[in-house]
Amino acid sequence: MTNSTKPSWSAVWAMSLCAMVLIAAEFLPVSLLTPMAADLAITEGQAGQTIAISGFFALLTSLLLTSVIGNTDRRRLLLFFTALLAISAALVALSSNVFLILCGRALLGICIGGFWSMSAAVVMRLVPENAIPKALAILNGGNALAMTIAAPLGSFLGGIIGWRGAFFCIVPIALSAFIWQWYSMPSLPPRAQHKSATNVFMLLTRWPMVLGMLSVLLFFIGQFALFTYLRPFLEIVTGVDVGQLSLLLLVMGFCGLIGTLVVGRLLKNRLYSILVATPFFMMLTALALILLGASLVATFMLIALWGFFATAAPVAWWTWLSKTLPDSAEAGGGLMVAVIQLAITLGAATGGWVFDAYGIASSFSLSAVILFSASLMAFITWKRVTQKDAHAQPAHA
Repeated sequence: MTNSTKPSWSAVWAMSLCAMVLIAAEFLPVSLLTPMAADLAITEGQAGQTIAISGFFALLTSLLLTSVIGNTDRRRLLLFFTALLAISAALVALSSNVFLILCGRALLGICIGGFWSMSAAVVMRLVPENAIPKALAILNGGNALAMTIAAPLGSFLGGIIGWRGAFFCIVPIALSAFIWQWYSMPSLPPRAQHKSATNVFMLLTRWPMVLGMLSVLLFFIGQFALFTYLRPFLEIVTGVDVGQLSLLLLVMGFCGLIGTLVVGRLLKNRLYSILVATPFFMMLTALALILLGASLVATFMLIALWGFFATAAPVAWWTWLSKTLPDSAEAGGGLMVAVIQLAITLGAATGGWVFDAYGIASSFSLSAVILFSASLMAFITWKRVTQKDAHAQPAHA
């Protein structure tokens, strides 16, 4: 906690707002892929690369951040990334060609990698130790809320004011988060840490981390090989209109919010079971969408299931990280963000290539195969940790 005797709850809520805007900005193209592609005269697969490039720059930022920020006050860094978020959204909204859009999305990737790498470590300094779980829940609440409303709201706004207008709506909200953090965030000078606690790559000398990160990588590749191209699937295969699309995405987000709450209650005793089961059920959902996607009713139910599991999974993996690396908050957060963003980049890029080359069903099939691999790797991680810690406290199933 900071030197102040009072917890900085207002700063925590301001960070939650910033997290919500970041997630909304990152995945806004998912609900606007078709109009973006039509306006720019490119394919949906090429438009999906706007997500891939933000993931790539988030990956670079998260890997390099802890080694370059040095003695910079963490408050200044958070304000810098929040201001850059507003600039990136404005650049995308006002761009006249694909190159400028990719530049704006690259800036967004820098914001994502920087903010999320520091977020958990900063929150842990804003409140007393016994209030950290509540503060982290508030921070992740912004994430869950964005996943609930960003896609349907983006689709709705895109139909009214166009995809550029939808992107520009990010700007005033980002500026509001900047102002709120400016007034509420206390000074956060860096804390002295052992070199191994600040080196992202040294964390990979721990075998459980290697297995866990492979599981995370496969999970998010599989998720975004499908999720990035969900709108084209719903329009081409299911045949939905803009109104139905918005409703479908809202259902997916709402079920994701429910999934986050349900999984949060089960994590204490069922962490590894959840890590294994989540990608397995998402694999089944992807296969069912291929078979039943022409049915609107079946698609509604399957999209709800996908939202339930996909949104809840990151909560489980961040909980796993906090238990595995309690002594390396910033470096551990940077590594997790790097792996997730690498996975988003690979998932969006490979899914787009398969979509353009072989069709939408093939990209969904690819997602299913990778998600099954993620479930298998999570199971291997579980058994490895159980064997290693058998003499201490066994992992709960």
